[in-house]
Amino acid sequence: MVKKSKSGRKKRSILEVARVIRSKNSGPFELTLDIMFKERRYFDYFQKKKIITARKISKLYGIPESDVLKIVYFEPSQAIKVTIRRIIPSGAPGDTDTYGAQQHAPLLNLTF
Repeated sequence: MVKKSKSGRKKRSILEVARVIRSKNSGPFELTLDIMFKERRYFDYFQKKKIITARKISKLYGIPESDVLKIVYFEPSQAIKVTIRRIIPSGAPGDTDTYGAQQHAPLLNLTF
């Protein structure tokens, strides 16, 4: 099934434009999500259109918008860095990903 925007334009997958999508710990209580783009034009497009927002991350991750702590457009590496609060601190009982390296999966569903 092809997803279409409200304007009828075919939606694209983040996987078409991202070179790297990853996650990692940013201390024991936070995660950083990175999206590194294949080309500068994609980075510029995402920045200009404000495609990555606290609201969008909140929906993708099922977390309150207040748990999206930072969204940074890092031009030297054509990357967007998003910092979110961890639901369970790293290494605490119930934590299934001590390094935070498997938390990027919801980003793979992002369309624009």
